[in-house]
Amino acid sequence: MAEQSTIEIINRLLQESPQRKFAESVDLAINLKNLDMSQPKNRVDEEIILPHGLGKDLTIAVFAKGEVGLQAKEAGVKYVFTDTDIAELGGDKSRARTIANECDFFIAEVQYMAQIGKNLGAILGPRGKMPIPLPPGKNVGDVVNNARNSIRIRSKDKLTFHVSIGRQDMDVKKLAENIETVMSRVEQSLEKGKHNIKSIYVTTTMGKSVKVV
Repeated sequence: MAEQSTIEIINRLLQESPQRKFAESVDLAINLKNLDMSQPKNRVDEEIILPHGLGKDLTIAVFAKGEVGLQAKEAGVKYVFTDTDIAELGGDKSRARTIANECDFFIAEVQYMAQIGKNLGAILGPRGKMPIPLPPGKNVGDVVNNARNSIRIRSKDKLTFHVSIGRQDMDVKKLAENIETVMSRVEQSLEKGKHNIKSIYVTTTMGKSVKVV
């Protein structure tokens, strides 16, 4: 259960943000301190399963064939690519970039990872969208459902970075729990924990920012 103070911060943010005709994204702006970000060991790179997801449907693609491909379609993914498709996408960079930008997550059977790296690594890698490996015997539907509730936070070499944690029309308590989940993971990933966190703000896409810590 979320802290009452976090719930009050979210309520304040939503009350002070202008009303739009669409539900804006709710994001965290995380500011670190006392870290040399040129050193990869100090960078944040975490995949986090949000307890309440992002409040929207994510577009997911799976690299698989046969039974796994059928299971992926039953799980509602938009694209299922076979090994033949991987080679074709590698030769059509424009389409590959379009799909890379459209999809939020990629999942791939383990045996395709090397082929994907060779053909699509230059497109998926910089976007932080290299596929989640699917081990043999693992139910692809379970991985798809986890992916729908997952976010990837990457600071790269910056002390300040942003991450989406939901949408404006989500329940306030659910947004608060998502925020606390992300904050906890970020803190755990840092060498000196909360002492490496300068400040964290929550904001809507086009609205105001409210300080969390």
